[in-house]
This record gives sequence, structure tokens and C-alpha cells, in this order.
Amino acid sequence: QVHLVESGGGLVQPGGSLRLSCAASGILFRLSAMGWYRQTPGKERELVATISGGGTTANYADSVKGRFTISRDGAVNTVALQMNSLKSEDTAVYFCYANQYGHVYWGQGTQVTVSS
Repeated sequence: QVHLVESGGGLVQPGGSLRLSCAASGILFRLSAMGWYRQTPGKERELVATISGGGTTANYADSVKGRFTISRDGAVNTVALQMNSLKSEDTAVYFCYANQYGHVYWGQGTQVTVSS
């Protein structure tokens, strides 16, 4: 059974930083593309960042380029999202995502709130 467990969300002031982490189990981690999406009430879930199975290719939404960095560690089957220079519009529930051979899995989500 696949489990994706996010951690690291919370409340942060504008301009601050947070690091999200997602622990994956039950999947072939090194063969799975991983990523982060986010969602706010009344809106569709949107892509934040993805990273290939080998970790060599990363893609970012334009709104987070230069501020967010996605990384993965195959030794402990985790994917992280380092978020810097946070803005109020980054407030959302952030979901970890895994794609293994076209099968998509989601974590339960972690709330990130950027507010003074």
C-alpha cells in the first residue's frame, strides 16, 4: 500500500521560509516522478514543482521559480520542497504527489499559511 506523508507546514510571515517534506513508502521510489501541488478553497489543485525519478530534471510553476526548490533523497525515500521568500499568495494546502508508471498517488496535505 502506498503512503505519502507530508510534514513541515505551518504559519510563517511574508518573506520567511518553510521546508516541506514527504516520506514515501510502498512505491518504487527511484522510478517514480515526485512533486508538490497546492490548493486553495474554491480553486483547482495546481502544480508547484515536480522532479524526475533520477532527480536530474525539475520543473516549477512560474509563480514559484527562483523561490522554491524541490529535491529528493533516495536513501530515505523523501522529497522536499524548500520555500523561500514566501508570499501571502503561497497560502494553500500543499500535497505530495507520486507518479509510478502512470499510477498517481497523493498525500493527505499540509497547510501552509503566510501571514503577518
